[in-house]
Amino acid sequence: MTITENGPAWAPSAAFADASHMSGFMRWLEQREGLHFSDYNALWEWSVKEPGAFWAAIFAWGNVESPTPYRTALERPDMPGAVWFPGATVNYAAHVFSHVRPDRCAIRHEAEDGTLTEFDWLTLERKTAAFAASLRKLGIGQGDRVVAYLPNTPETIIAFLATVSIGAIWSLCAPDMGAATVLERFRQIEPKAILTVSGYAFSGRAHDRSAEVSQLLAGLPTLSAWISMDAADGVDPGTLAREDWADLTAAQDVPLETTMVPFDHPLWVVYSSGTTGSPKAIVHGHGGVMLEHLKLLGLHCDVGAQDVFSWYSSTGWIMWNCQVGGLLTGATIALAEGSPGFPDAGRLWRFIERAGVTVFGAGAAWYTLCMKAGVVPREQADLSNLRMLGSTGSPLPPEAYQWIYDKARADIWIAPIAGGTDLAGVFLAGSPTLPVRIGEMQCRSLGAGVYAYDDAGNPIYDEVGELVCTTPMPSMPLYFWGDEDGSRLHGSYFDTYPGVWRQGDWVKITSEGGAIIYGRSDATINRHGIRMGTADIYRVVEDMDSVDDSLVVDLEYLGKPSCMILFLKMAEGATLTPDLEAAIIAALKSKVSPHHIPNRIEVAPDIPYTLTGKKLEVPIKRRLLGQTMAEVATPDAMSNPGCLDWYDRFADDFQAG
Repeated sequence: MTITENGPAWAPSAAFADASHMSGFMRWLEQREGLHFSDYNALWEWSVKEPGAFWAAIFAWGNVESPTPYRTALERPDMPGAVWFPGATVNYAAHVFSHVRPDRCAIRHEAEDGTLTEFDWLTLERKTAAFAASLRKLGIGQGDRVVAYLPNTPETIIAFLATVSIGAIWSLCAPDMGAATVLERFRQIEPKAILTVSGYAFSGRAHDRSAEVSQLLAGLPTLSAWISMDAADGVDPGTLAREDWADLTAAQDVPLETTMVPFDHPLWVVYSSGTTGSPKAIVHGHGGVMLEHLKLLGLHCDVGAQDVFSWYSSTGWIMWNCQVGGLLTGATIALAEGSPGFPDAGRLWRFIERAGVTVFGAGAAWYTLCMKAGVVPREQADLSNLRMLGSTGSPLPPEAYQWIYDKARADIWIAPIAGGTDLAGVFLAGSPTLPVRIGEMQCRSLGAGVYAYDDAGNPIYDEVGELVCTTPMPSMPLYFWGDEDGSRLHGSYFDTYPGVWRQGDWVKITSEGGAIIYGRSDATINRHGIRMGTADIYRVVEDMDSVDDSLVVDLEYLGKPSCMILFLKMAEGATLTPDLEAAIIAALKSKVSPHHIPNRIEVAPDIPYTLTGKKLEVPIKRRLLGQTMAEVATPDAMSNPGCLDWYDRFADDFQAG
């Protein structure tokens, strides 16, 4: 790997690129199909012009097993309503356990207290088989919903694999979520069984959730089985008998029997954030998720059977699902449970060394937190085995790229991705065959016809537009649970451009094929007819040592001038002085635009975030425009709901003034 002095910040050496799975896939296509591609962009062009042929290639390259043949890869290319691989029968867990090797670790787990444990592949298979057999004895079968209120542990993954191995449908919420928020999600899908813990550790503290578990058991009338992973002291079980996890996974000689299901059989139900209304219950299928994660992890993240793959996540984020997907490639996956900042901000860097991680990812906010905290990763741990750093959740600012190169490794491959819960995959990603440019994602993901659209619905390049996808992808939602006529699904993605997926982000596709996300399009700053993504403003403001974090909203009133408000969370010991305010305005004028200067700069105690690390720009904007806080935000869907009271009072004063 080499650093270039001009242009890209990093470029792969010929040996690095040639050894990658992406290059191997291109050679495989040439040998098997006679298809030759000169570079990544040529491969991408083919993948979106011939989606059926491309995804059929992923099916074959990934060694996806189907005991029944499929008629065609893409029978109907409609969006929504695409029909993929009719006739194929698959199972996510069956593919995972096609990689079993007795000499290889499957899961490595670090608890917050530093305890490191391992599960080899045979142990993982044995415990999965035992729990799958127990589920069958409890009367759980194909199509039944099994829900879980569990932390990021190997046991949670075993429960997931066992559930989907029998054709049941999985759904998971993190135990830091309140009972009312979880019930709003789980009630929609009428579960038959639930798995719980009555407590978890975070930031050095034990958190008792027995009251929340009691409420879940009482609030889900369709339950016939409750499985507890701990003693469940203090939990009121109501009429349900407690099943003990240890007992249900103790069998030693039960073979794993997987139920092969149609390609589009539901695998799991995940949920939109729910910060601005009832959360969408999004259903993804076995086959679609398998193909997307084989492509995302196996090609774009270059994860293979010899790798140790980790993506820091709570169980309330789609990246937990993505992390589990590492098992589809045969890799070891490494779980870091608990707070990334405990006992200090260097924890995950040390975890990378301890767990032998070769490919690591986290939310962009974690990298900026480390940067602000003055962490020097190369002083925290030996990172010589680390090959790739990934990022998602929000745009990774250019300063964070430079910080990684300066403080972690000068020759590391940085590969941010962008996609989301909606499709359990990515639209924008990295490639081990391409250079890294500061502030950019390397490429559009294979099979994703991603473009920036102007207001008229035309593709534009080197300009900011709406992020759209013009091709169907097999991991796009099968449907929303309870959305019988499909109207809610259609309204979420397809009402702006018929037959084209609109993601709701501002993006610029560069002439080289890279991409830059500028924030949510529904949180756009529109000043004097000039639109600007919020990420541009955050990059400038948060680069200042005195500012820890920020949030900006632009309030547009009918018949009145807009009012742009910049909220600042100050760094410890810092205050907003007239000189600092003037410096912020000057920096925004020179580095962003003279049109995008805030009318007001306010100091806030904290910046509100969802549990998945997204700033609550739209909910705060709507509150300031007159809606109630109860209408715009759900506290239990947030990582720091305590700050909402301050914004509520600010909105009252703002409207009164």
